[in-house]
Amino acid sequence: MLIQNKTQQTILATNAILAKNFFERARGLLGKSEIAFGDALIIPNCPAIHMFFMKFPIDVVFVDKGHKVVGLVKNIKPFCLSRFFPRGYFAIEMKAGTIASAGIKIGDFLSFE
Repeated sequence: MLIQNKTQQTILATNAILAKNFFERARGLLGKSEIAFGDALIIPNCPAIHMFFMKFPIDVVFVDKGHKVVGLVKNIKPFCLSRFFPRGYFAIEMKAGTIASAGIKIGDFLSFE
């Protein structure tokens, strides 16, 4: 799946995967040693994340049901918790540095294709 920032006219991910069930959500990025630029994991119904047992930092974009960016967490480290974003519906986990390189800002609108 492709994720585009319609506001900034940038591409966040060219290889995004939707976590469709409990097991995919629970597994997330656990067991991986890294995530590449262009890859992303989309977790629905997720206003916060934890980094327990992760091996590397990531960037996380929280998006509401209308695909508006409502939260940004840059470079969250293993064994940390993100802030809770009450309006967050999708959590998009990506390689650390993606938020800065793609110029993502609160209020931007994303598309999922």
